[in-house]
This record gives sequence, structure tokens and C-alpha cells, in this order.
Amino acid sequence: MLFNHTASELLDLCRRTLDLAKATGATAAEADFSESLGQSVSVRLGEIEQIEFQQDKSLDITVYVGKRKGRAGTADFSEQALRDTVRAAADIARHTAEDGCAGLADPELMAQHIGDPDLYHEWDLDTEAAVGFAKQCEQAALNEDERIENSEGAAVQTGHYQYVYGNTHGFAAHRQGTHHSISCSVVAADENGMQRDYWYDSACRHPDMDSPETIGQTAARRTLRRLGSRSIPTGSYPVLFDTTVSGGLIGHLVGALSGGALYRQSSFLIDSIGKKVLPDFLNLREEPHIPRSFRSSYFDAEGVATAPRFVIQNGIVEGYFLSSYSARKLGMQTTGNAGGAHNLYLNHTHETQSDLLKEMGTGLLVTELMGQGANTITGDYSRGAAGFWVENGVIAYPVHEITVAGRLQDMYRDIVGVADDALRRSSNKIGSILIAGMTVAGS
Repeated sequence: MLFNHTASELLDLCRRTLDLAKATGATAAEADFSESLGQSVSVRLGEIEQIEFQQDKSLDITVYVGKRKGRAGTADFSEQALRDTVRAAADIARHTAEDGCAGLADPELMAQHIGDPDLYHEWDLDTEAAVGFAKQCEQAALNEDERIENSEGAAVQTGHYQYVYGNTHGFAAHRQGTHHSISCSVVAADENGMQRDYWYDSACRHPDMDSPETIGQTAARRTLRRLGSRSIPTGSYPVLFDTTVSGGLIGHLVGALSGGALYRQSSFLIDSIGKKVLPDFLNLREEPHIPRSFRSSYFDAEGVATAPRFVIQNGIVEGYFLSSYSARKLGMQTTGNAGGAHNLYLNHTHETQSDLLKEMGTGLLVTELMGQGANTITGDYSRGAAGFWVENGVIAYPVHEITVAGRLQDMYRDIVGVADDALRRSSNKIGSILIAGMTVAGS
């Protein structure tokens, strides 16, 4: 066993902590225990740069005294530390103002069936082997082409975690998972200058990742294709967001449909239930129970059962992303999204990115975005970008030092198509997205 505590030990600690909370006079309480450990190694130009081991554990306890709430945490699981932490949370609760929306999620919403999403797969990888994989990855990139003249390094990481959540409704559940990754970043140069790019793969089961050599070669090829980048004239063009960046575009949509933004009136999609935000040929589904997908879970951070659902169907918003608190603020019911969204799927309209390039004809393919220029309060969007200019459905040359701008409301409505090329490593399956027109600022 890698962890210091078994699942049953953590569950016992959780129940003990909740009993202590009730003994202080709490009307309700919830607790979560987590434990994680991992290893990270990195190399650069064949030399070891860093070897790091990480091991953490934590307890967070939330105590409710009526509608007053207090929260405290510790990394010490001893009996005395549990008592002190519970007492601290209870003291905080007694000194805070009442909040009519505070409290546990309703008991009837607690998950009754806790399935196994198959997220835990140990990788018995010693340091020497990890360093060897990193070196193989980097060397494959350097060997790809003589124009690859430098490296920013390669890294191998392994991570293991377990988590227990429980509350005074009598709910307590355990989940565990692993996260392994290999990455590489290199620099290429020619008479026009230097360019850098990278690639990585990740999975909860290490055999599901590409080989170190394949990852290194992909990093090199992505870097080489950027050589000779130039700017383009300012104008309005169709824009195709590559699958490596399209997830962020849908991430802004999720943020605007999330409870915290909605009840604070800081979203451009306030009161959007029943309203059209995407073309009628698009659906956005949440699938919380997909095996070996990082965001899979049968219960959320409040113990609420998760379930597959349409968030957007035929372009129309059917639901938000709500915790019990944000749901009460909005006069609604939690959607099982305390802790975030679970495995989002956007349906595709085209088989490949090449099909979308042909559909686009002439325009911009974006493969990298820079900056934080997305405002989900107003919908204003403006970000630095790099990618490729496309003519007659074929990539013509690489471009950089450009800005793409628009309004998210218009961008979502102007989606022309989505490719079936979502990244295997991503828990959100969002393919390349073609938008009919955006403002592109170049030279």
C-alpha cells in the first residue's frame, strides 16, 4: 500500500471527526480527508535537473451552528489535532453572521450507489526508470531534425491520491485515483529565427499514454512546423480553434453557467435557462461516470449523487452547474457540481479537422492562446494567438504575434462545426471548433 492510511481508516477518522463536531453542539457538519503522494523528475540536454517527491495529507471540517458556518483544517490526524480542529471550526461558526443559504445538501440527494470509475492504477516506477523515460523522450525530440537545436527539458510525473467525504446525514464515501504524465518542450531554429513548442500525454493508467519517444517526436514536429512564422493583415476572418485550445473556449461557457457567477450577477448568461446560446445542431452533455476519465465521480464534493445529463440540448440551455449553496441562492436545486463539472462532451459535426479546414476555405487556425483576455461578465474576448494561415482549405504558413477578438455570445452562436478529434488525455471531449468570423489583429 502506498498510502499511510487505508480507506477504512480514513472513513473511521471522518466519522470520528463528525461525532466530535456533534459533541460541540453543531447542528450539522461535513468533513473531508485527503492523502496524496507523487514523484516528479525532469531532465534537460541529457542531464538530471530535478528529482522531487511529494507526500501530503489534509483534513477540512465544516461546522454549522444553525445557519452559521465555520471551517478549519489540519494536516495532523492525531486525536488531539482532530479535537482542536473541530473546536476551532465550531468557534468560528459561533462568531460568523447567519447565512440563510448555508448548510449541507439535502439528505435525499446523497449518493446511494458509489460505483468504481476505475481511476486508480499504480505505476511502480523507480527514480532511475523515470529519469530514463524522460531522457528517451527528450532524445527522441532532439533526434527528429537537425533544426531542433535546444531543449527546455522533458519530465515524468506520477501522482496518487485518495479522498474521503462524509457528513452528519450519515453519508461517507471514499474515492481514489492516479495521474501520470510525460512531457517535452524543445526549441527549433532556422534563418528566420527560433520557435518553441511542446507536447505531453497523461492518463490514470500509464499504458494508456503514448510512449516517451512518440511524445518527444510530437513535440519536435509541433515546434518545426512553427518555423517561419509571420503576422497577417488585420481583418475579419473565420477562425478554427484547434482541439488543444478549444476546451478553453467551452470552459468560458461553463464558467458563465456556474452558480457562483450567476448568483453574484457576474455572468453574461444570467437567466439563460431555456435560451439559445449555441447553434441548434450542438449539444453539451455531462457524463460523470466514464471509466478512467480524470473528472469521473459518483458523488460531488457535498456527497450529492452525480448523473449524466444535457447541459445544453439543441443549442438551448437546460441546466447550470450548481452546488447546494449556489442553488439555494438562485432558488433552484443542486446539480451535483460542488467541486466543478464532470466530463463534458460536445457533439461533433465533422469527422476531422481537415474537413473543417475545407469548410473554412480561407482563415486562421489557432493552435496557441496567450493571456487571460476572456471576460465572462460581459462576454468580451481578446487573446494573443499563434497558429497557421489557411488558404483554400490547406495550411499555407505559420503565423504569430496576432490577437483574436470577439464577444463570446456571438462566437458561440457563430459556431459552424466541431471535429471529432478531441484529445484522448482530456476529461472534456471537445474537438476543434470552427467559428464563422472574428476580428484578427495582425500587422
